[in-house]
Amino acid sequence: MRPRRRVLRIIALVAVLLLVWPAVSYARALTAPGSATFTMRTVDWVRSNNGNGVVNAIENWWYTRHKPAAGPPDAGTLPSIGTGTARVVGPPQLPLLKDVTPLPGEATWSAGRTGANGQPLIYTGFLRPDRQHLSIVAGVAWIRAAGTVTHLVAGTAQPGGAPWPGNAAVPSGDVGKLVATFNSGFKMKDTPGGFFLGGRYSQPLTDGLASLVIRRDGSMTIGSWGTDVAMGPDVVAVRQNLHLVVDHGRPVDGIATNANGRWGSPRNQYQYTWRSGAGLDRDGNLIYVAGDKMNLTTLAAAMVDAGIVRGMQLDIHTGMSSFASWQPSGTATKLLPAMSRSANRYLQPDQRDFFYVTAG
Repeated sequence: MRPRRRVLRIIALVAVLLLVWPAVSYARALTAPGSATFTMRTVDWVRSNNGNGVVNAIENWWYTRHKPAAGPPDAGTLPSIGTGTARVVGPPQLPLLKDVTPLPGEATWSAGRTGANGQPLIYTGFLRPDRQHLSIVAGVAWIRAAGTVTHLVAGTAQPGGAPWPGNAAVPSGDVGKLVATFNSGFKMKDTPGGFFLGGRYSQPLTDGLASLVIRRDGSMTIGSWGTDVAMGPDVVAVRQNLHLVVDHGRPVDGIATNANGRWGSPRNQYQYTWRSGAGLDRDGNLIYVAGDKMNLTTLAAAMVDAGIVRGMQLDIHTGMSSFASWQPSGTATKLLPAMSRSANRYLQPDQRDFFYVTAG
């Protein structure tokens, strides 16, 4: 009997350990620094513990079956557009859909924080990219290259590895200079791309992938690594995320089917969900686009409509698209009211890496 009891005790101990480890791991995920909700933390924990396939299957089932409505959007989802009479200087004109009654403020720029020369450093607005689904609203932000400085910040969990410099938040000394804060790309394990910041790599940079590059003087650019952009002594930060979705002012061939998986899981790109992207206009100014109920084709169309000539998809899904414009007073405004995270999200340590732009 004693040997049998010993075996049973060993089995019981192993069973307890098998239960304790997931409980401890999950508890750590729920209490890690950052503003992620309970649901976001739980989903991330499941993905990180061999549940990625299960989560993808559920998301594909849900998002591909909840198509955007054909009719107009709820008025409460539309941003407030400024009524100032200042002349718009810099951004391309936002298009209106032909033969469709425009919404209040649609395709109208609202000026934000101004630079030393009195010209706005940022304009925000919204457009509708899909006449078959008039409920889809894409928020657009145009940020002037001249007079701004772009920064990449590592989060507490992404890109991972040993702790990165900083506090995973906008430095307190830069808050008064903020022009905009916005989300980065996929979690590093979900993209074949790399991450470079301050002389250190998280993952190697991969040729052919879409890359947002920040130079030593704070200027930025976006392009395909090894073709449009490359490493050099003036490069201080690079964030890669899949392949370009817009090039030469039009959607990249193959977007509609993603048959070769250049933009992640082919089925994931059919999902009608929150999506965000960033790109350059013809003069090298930064344009950010985000909206709900968009598949990859819709996002690319919205980016082209916004004036992007070369651009990349950033993060997707509810709570992952975060953009706020800032005033010198420290007042932040979300690009779209329906964005679920606080406009002040990146003033506290966040689990995900992100970008912020300051007045230069």
